Amino acid sequence: MFKLILKDAQLVLKKDPATKTLWEALFFSPGVKALFYYRLAHYYYQRQRFFFARFLTHRGRKITGIEIHPGATIGEGLFIDHGMGVVIGETAIIGNHVTLFHGVTLGGIGRSQTNKRHPTVEDGVIIGAGAKILGNITIGRGAKIGANAVVLDDIPPYQTAVGVPARVVKEKTNAYLYVI
Repeated sequence: MFKLILKDAQLVLKKDPATKTLWEALFFSPGVKALFYYRLAHYYYQRQRFFFARFLTHRGRKITGIEIHPGATIGEGLFIDHGMGVVIGETAIIGNHVTLFHGVTLGGIGRSQTNKRHPTVEDGVIIGAGAKILGNITIGRGAKIGANAVVLDDIPPYQTAVGVPARVVKEKTNAYLYVI
């Protein structure tokens, strides 16, 4: 667990120019703290200790302002910048090297015919502040979602989407533009 926390803090140090030392990242980054609480809660959630998992999630939300359901699936290198108001739902799946800014919601749209109610965010996606990604949709690898966009449909890989409702505004056909 300590190695994962250290890895999260090193990522913050690398990606956030306002963070000057590893100690700052460890002690003051809400994203690092939220991921710690999530991982602990996820451990208990997988062992069907739901009440304790939700207790840890609630505690983490109170401390960081970031709510990550313990049932969510999160890959490596999630960077949550600022973080206040980020919500990640139970069936959300987040790939590797994803960046979320404050106020992002990966939410459901109510009861669903399937068990999957929340979005899938593939590797290398950047989601701007205040964006709402709702329902069982997929945000393709390397896509960018603009601030305050409301995404209700799939976004293809390497595309930029903005607006309410979100629409693709910048198409990239070259996959080599994907950078981790």
